Amino acid sequence: MAPDDKPLVWLSDVVKSPPFSKDARLEAGFLLRKLQKGLKLEMPHSRPMPAIGERCHELRVVDIKTTWRIICRIDPDAIVILDVFSKKTRATPQSVIHRSRKRMREYDDATK
Repeated sequence: MAPDDKPLVWLSDVVKSPPFSKDARLEAGFLLRKLQKGLKLEMPHSRPMPAIGERCHELRVVDIKTTWRIICRIDPDAIVILDVFSKKTRATPQSVIHRSRKRMREYDDATK
């Protein structure tokens, strides 16, 4: 990691094989690395998630049998990973939204 890169703060499961395939794990790492370097991602790789909070995004990683989502918040000093899950429907499950909001609040309270 270069000195100017933002660290990843994992508040959820890590991306590993299995359950991710090797290619999906590499794709997830590639996308997260771009965020660490301060690059902005757009569709189809990322979409904003204002329902969760400001600066929150959903990264999309297509795998062999499923599509993975990584919910993250892009802070000035870190990339905060709020949740990692396989998405089976068009809408983000409410349980994921609530869990991500809760983790974000706990992280903010702990880092104040």
